[in-house]
Amino acid sequence: MSLAAYCVICCRRMGTSTPPPKSSTYWRDIRNIIKFTGSLILGGSLFITYEVLALKKSLTLDTQVIEREKMKSYIYVHTVSLDKTENHGITYQARKELHKAVRKVLATSARIFQGPFADTFSTVDIEDHDCAVWLLLRKSRSDDRAARLQAVQEMSEARHWHDYQYRIIAQACDMRTLTGLARSKDSDLRFFLRPPPLPSLKEDSSTEEELRHLLASLPQTDLDECIQCFTALALSESSQSLAAQKGGLWCFGGNGLPYAESFGEVPSATVEMFCLEALVKHSEIPTHCDKIEANGGLQLLQRLYQLHKDCPKVQRNIMRILGNMALNEHLHSTIVRSGWVSILAEAIKSQHVMEASHAARTLANLDRETVPDKYHDGVYVLHPQYRTRTQGTGEGLGEYKGRCLAEWAVMIHLTHASSSDETKYTTCWPKSWLARDCPALRIISVEYDTSLSDWRARCPTERKSIAFRSNELLRKLRAAGVGDRPVVWVSHSMGGLLVKKMLLEASKKPEMNTIINNTRGIIFYSVPHHGSHLAEYSVNIRYLLFPSLEVKELSKDSPALKTLQDDFLEFAKDKNFQVLSFVETLPTYIGSMIKLHVVPLDSADLGLGDLIPVDVNHLNICKPKKKDAFLYQRTLQFIRDALAKDLEN
Repeated sequence: MSLAAYCVICCRRMGTSTPPPKSSTYWRDIRNIIKFTGSLILGGSLFITYEVLALKKSLTLDTQVIEREKMKSYIYVHTVSLDKTENHGITYQARKELHKAVRKVLATSARIFQGPFADTFSTVDIEDHDCAVWLLLRKSRSDDRAARLQAVQEMSEARHWHDYQYRIIAQACDMRTLTGLARSKDSDLRFFLRPPPLPSLKEDSSTEEELRHLLASLPQTDLDECIQCFTALALSESSQSLAAQKGGLWCFGGNGLPYAESFGEVPSATVEMFCLEALVKHSEIPTHCDKIEANGGLQLLQRLYQLHKDCPKVQRNIMRILGNMALNEHLHSTIVRSGWVSILAEAIKSQHVMEASHAARTLANLDRETVPDKYHDGVYVLHPQYRTRTQGTGEGLGEYKGRCLAEWAVMIHLTHASSSDETKYTTCWPKSWLARDCPALRIISVEYDTSLSDWRARCPTERKSIAFRSNELLRKLRAAGVGDRPVVWVSHSMGGLLVKKMLLEASKKPEMNTIINNTRGIIFYSVPHHGSHLAEYSVNIRYLLFPSLEVKELSKDSPALKTLQDDFLEFAKDKNFQVLSFVETLPTYIGSMIKLHVVPLDSADLGLGDLIPVDVNHLNICKPKKKDAFLYQRTLQFIRDALAKDLEN
């Protein structure tokens, strides 16, 4: 406007003045033209400069990788102002056209301004502070493994991002990156989208019926006898008849003794539980995992998981099935797409030891980027459950009374751990105390399941022998990489007999020699090396306790137990194993009427190493009440001494 006004004034002056001499008029016109042209050029230059700077501030150019990433899925965008005066008018239209004109110029100059990027640039409109998000996404797709790991670590450490930036990562990252974020300790849960909507149930159908149909769709031939038994019971019996059929108590070691404390605490059975237990066994067969996935098993299990949030037993079996399926790498993409990773990312942060450990096992099996080992059913990592920058030097093998995870989670003499007092009290001392005192250790927990004793009349008895279970656990532990590094075995009750049998079996197999060579020490908590009175008591009142084959093998006159003791004692002396044994001095109450000294002093004496009596009962011998308790401090000292040379190196 000022420029136009100036031109009008000049014209009026030229029109009203008296005609000057010819030569004077010529030079005056030239001066006026110069002034007009100069003002036009100067004003236009200032306008263009302003628009270029404004455009540069609002425009961030990115690579073709980012362009391709943004085309993959819907991405959150900034909202547009509803004020129409901001989006319309001559000024707005002029700026819009100018932006189009200079966009190519800026794209060319981006090579200079964005020097660190080597790729061809596109014209993606994103804010400056979003550039780091997209660059991390690009880095997470790098061919360089170290660069990918670094990108995931930087993502997990992000604390200043907006909500939509976390969602950008959640929508655009690949399966490998998502799994890495789930296994990163400090990852924000906003990195994980909600699972996709589950398909609707068929009309007049229920989750129980869908579960039955899924189980019935699996192959029923050429199966282990116990799998056939589980499947037949789950398909043919109602929940009431199954509950009525369950009788007696679990007996010794494994899952038995905690429930034997009260005759009124026999676990109840439902059709869903038996179907899930059968599916656990089926999921150990790779081809059956394919069938479970193809028939919608992942979605059905997710529905059950959501319906039974208040039932740890149901959730435990679902996690066991999922962990077994994750052993098959070709199913990883399907598991991730079904939304399970977001559920696992939340579960691994749980304060409940069992829930976190099952989630950690499944995620470790999914994470082929950093975990070369595979964790089969019954083998769990208590520490480290997340990705670490360095791998541990040694291993602590904890076998704490069968279903150790459940046992630790329900300790009645210890308070639940919290951020303020878990240095003194905890529900799982190997995870809370030992991991903190010996951070270089990989602490593995072994679960041996004796629930088959409830199916004693229908399952083959040879499956439940100590010899069978030791071979089964040995195979699983080797698959988890046990033996590649120094090992200290920590065992309680019948678990100590399994450790002895495993080491003897490993010594006979050349491929297992690394386990023997790397065994540094063994800790026994009330292990009945010479038998137990509970075995004899169970046989005498078998209609109450229903002794299993494992319990019968614990009789003082058992030939198998005597052979195991003699062979291992000679073997341990030859290998110069370091051994520490603890034994209870107080009786254990089984129900409200029976009080029994489960493992007496003479039975807990291996004949090698120190034997220390402790004033606790059989259930609490492996549960130190406080971190400064003698039971824990002596255990910690033994582990440190056994691994001293390895930790120094």
